[in-house]
Amino acid sequence: MPGDPREMSLLAHLEELRRRLIVSLSSVLLLSIGGYFVSDAALAFITQSIDQVYFMSVTEAFAVKIKISLLLGLFVSLPVIFYQGWQFVVPGLYARETAMAIPVVTFMFAFFLAGAAFCFYVALPAGVKFLMGFGNENLQPLIRVGDYVSFVGWMTIAFGALFELPVVTFVLGRLGIVDAAQLRRGRRYAIVGILIVAAIATPSPDVFSQLMLAGPLYVLYEISIFLVAVSGRKQGIEQVERTSNN
Repeated sequence: MPGDPREMSLLAHLEELRRRLIVSLSSVLLLSIGGYFVSDAALAFITQSIDQVYFMSVTEAFAVKIKISLLLGLFVSLPVIFYQGWQFVVPGLYARETAMAIPVVTFMFAFFLAGAAFCFYVALPAGVKFLMGFGNENLQPLIRVGDYVSFVGWMTIAFGALFELPVVTFVLGRLGIVDAAQLRRGRRYAIVGILIVAAIATPSPDVFSQLMLAGPLYVLYEISIFLVAVSGRKQGIEQVERTSNN
């Protein structure tokens, strides 16, 4: 593969993307097979916020085990997926950006886990309690296991993905695409955007679940400003040192 991505043809780019996708999907598939053997324990773990779940068709219980296995395979494969995605864009970066691969992948995985943990231990129990509170003696819950697993899986992925905001903005800051001043000026627009994203990302239409995501997301936006500011100062120091050495 040419060292300069500008020398690569469109077909070469597509072939490289195909190769990265195959590696990522293979990792998900292989780890999902392993996830199948712990799917019962995983189901017991993710349904601890509610009393009982039910399956409504002959095949639903098996389908749920497959769904949980795929979710487990996806989560465990995230370092591989992040690394393959980073390696796809590496040829377009300078050597100093290329050296960021391992730290960036590590922090992306860590922030995803932080988002997933916040969802599962804070947002999900509070959200389930809030939504279940609308029941009464004439309106009793009969929760379908497939729907609940999908709800938990989607919420966890949404929180995990959106918690990547500091890492993404840090990388963009290092690449010189954004700076802290731009992020500060965009606060009011960011708040509106965060509320819209929270409304789209949460599968439940209730405002409570959306605010449970929007609040931490705004905190992460402020953290992003700080990280980009620190990154900008570091880049300035590096440029001064290179200039003085020359």
